[in-house]
Amino acid sequence: MLSLGIYIIGSLLVIVIIHYLRYPKNNGKLPPGSMGWPLLGETIQFFAPNTSFDIPPFVKERMQRYGPIFRTSLVGRPVIVSTDPDLNYFIFQQEGKLFQSWYPYTFTEIFGRQNVGSLHGFMYKYLKNMVLNLFGPESLKNMLPEVEKIVNNNLKRWSGQTSVETKEASAKGRKKIMKMLKRILEERKSQPRKEQSDFFDYVLEELQSKDTILTEAIALDLMFVLLFASFETTSLAITLAIKFLHEHPKVLKELTEEHEAIIRRRENASYGLTWKEYKSMKFTFQFINETVRLANIAPVIFRKALKDINFKEYTIPAGWAIMVSPPAVHLNPAKYEDPLQFNPWRWEGIEINGASRNFMAFGGGMRFCVGTDFTKVQMAVFLHCFVTKYK
Repeated sequence: MLSLGIYIIGSLLVIVIIHYLRYPKNNGKLPPGSMGWPLLGETIQFFAPNTSFDIPPFVKERMQRYGPIFRTSLVGRPVIVSTDPDLNYFIFQQEGKLFQSWYPYTFTEIFGRQNVGSLHGFMYKYLKNMVLNLFGPESLKNMLPEVEKIVNNNLKRWSGQTSVETKEASAKGRKKIMKMLKRILEERKSQPRKEQSDFFDYVLEELQSKDTILTEAIALDLMFVLLFASFETTSLAITLAIKFLHEHPKVLKELTEEHEAIIRRRENASYGLTWKEYKSMKFTFQFINETVRLANIAPVIFRKALKDINFKEYTIPAGWAIMVSPPAVHLNPAKYEDPLQFNPWRWEGIEINGASRNFMAFGGGMRFCVGTDFTKVQMAVFLHCFVTKYK
């Protein structure tokens, strides 16, 4: 028993020593907060479930106790949490200079160590431009008929079912998905197509280019991230859109009127959507903005400090993680009156072409989500087909 007691005490001492070595002393003033238990920190409290659209309890409770900027420890890392619009904007503007993209180990294990979120500098810009070529305005114009066809087919199939699980449970195993992606890529290599028809063809052409810096490993990680992000963001947003339409008849009425007017203006009502019609959907874009504001598809955005940074009265130490909290920004009553109320009219006359201090549903700075416009196209086309053909 004595030896067991000595072992336990020794183990606790080691944990405490590691804890203090992990958080070296800082000459500046750290934001207020608690680092929780040694090694574990406040990880358990952070992962407490949130059953409402409100700010997650972990963040909300600490905002009330410490203010808009506070410190904590999550999954063994010291973290500065920011719900401050000015600090968030500063972080996004200083990407690559004072801050860089960083995500916990578990994230990189799921999405790959060479996923686009973990790359920096030239390689990140290269991949970003590559994806933008696929999701740029000209490409989206060409995709519009195909998106409309797929939406109509799915809605027709749904209409024959007694119930529809609009947000299907996702159990994506990385190894299984990566194996499938690699198999498809190998098939395309052995039987190349004459014309590019999807991202696989685009990646294959890039891999076979003489001066490419793209590797097969990076390409597969990129395709996995795009597949996951596209499924998660669009399915969640569309599910909530249907919920909001059901709960707000006035919103449904105005949305339906906008889309029925589009059809009435056509020479032939059976014609498909045009890019001009898509761009004319003013209330639809207000509806989409309000949906993604409350959806908070990206509940956290991580960065890492590259050097000691002074902001207002606080110091953010080099090497510490920074966690930006979009829900705290999107549900700020100082910016959004009655923030938990679904109100598309609050966006009337406001045009959004990227992230701002008060809206970051798709990230911000140089890492603003490159698939944002594609997500909006999918949502707008779905809403058009849904409200004009179904009840």
